[in-house]
Amino acid sequence: MKTTRVLVVIIIILAVTNILSIWTCVSSKISERDLETKVSGQKVNTDILNFTQLFVDKILDGSKDVSFDDRLQLENAVRNLNDKEILESWQVFTKAKNSAEVQKDFYSLFQLLLKKITP
Repeated sequence: MKTTRVLVVIIIILAVTNILSIWTCVSSKISERDLETKVSGQKVNTDILNFTQLFVDKILDGSKDVSFDDRLQLENAVRNLNDKEILESWQVFTKAKNSAEVQKDFYSLFQLLLKKITP
């Protein structure tokens, strides 16, 4: 009788230990996915911030014409973002015909870039 009770207690302890181990394993997998999602989001934010800085440095300065190399660098950077909305806004900006359109399209693109940066 005593041996049966001891075995039952040991089986219960082993079962609880297994359940806790499984729970720990499952919750750590969820945490890994959350972490991967956050890291991926931070990379996107960094890429957008880098493009925004390049955009401001090359375009907003306005003290000189934008060189071909600068345009190429900006074009490659915006394409590397892999964001259709930003690319479309960029293309609208680059096709502006007069200074009023340039200002409006610059503002639209800049606002979009700021909106895309998530906290």
